[in-house]
Amino acid sequence: MADNYLEKREEALRTAGRTVLRRNTPSLETLLFRNRSHRAFDVSYVVAMRQLEAIAAVNTKLPSGRNAQRLRFKLLDAGSGGRDFCRFLQLGGYLPELHLPVPGTEPQAFIIVCCTEAESPTVDIDLGISLQSMALRAVEIGLNALIVRAFDHKAVQEALGLPFEPLAVLALGKGLDKIELVEVPAGSDLRYYRKDGTHYVPKIRLDDLLL
Repeated sequence: MADNYLEKREEALRTAGRTVLRRNTPSLETLLFRNRSHRAFDVSYVVAMRQLEAIAAVNTKLPSGRNAQRLRFKLLDAGSGGRDFCRFLQLGGYLPELHLPVPGTEPQAFIIVCCTEAESPTVDIDLGISLQSMALRAVEIGLNALIVRAFDHKAVQEALGLPFEPLAVLALGKGLDKIELVEVPAGSDLRYYRKDGTHYVPKIRLDDLLL
């Protein structure tokens, strides 16, 4: 192969009036920054079932303890039960006085995560990997997410007729919250709070995380 073949080929395409396309993929840093927990959603935006399937599909590529792949997923869009599913959930535990979500901002699409065996430290690791990966995928396709573990597990299992106990819920939609991270030293109050319409989330600075 001649020297500089690729450079010459790209130059030839440019001079021929053709455009070399490159996918503009957000960096991991960008996805992590955008991946904030929203508790208010735009109810006029309808999350499609195909979007939920695309998000759940990340689980076919994730690591799992002993490769057991114990997790199972129930998808709910607005038309299949998501419209009133929020009644089972408790949002904003640090802000009980706000009674979140505010009426008219409820999420209407959900992925309910179940497990084929009893919860254990290994299951919890798999669960964390799954939820974070799905949330990042949601952000990548233009949605926002909220991981919820405060709900009546048995009530959800019975209402949806699930064969396994649900361990967590991922609420999805177009988020409305304005969220900012606040760098704080170790030992600070880490409860999130709201001020002048902005939701603030304290995060321990890197110097204090490193041992």
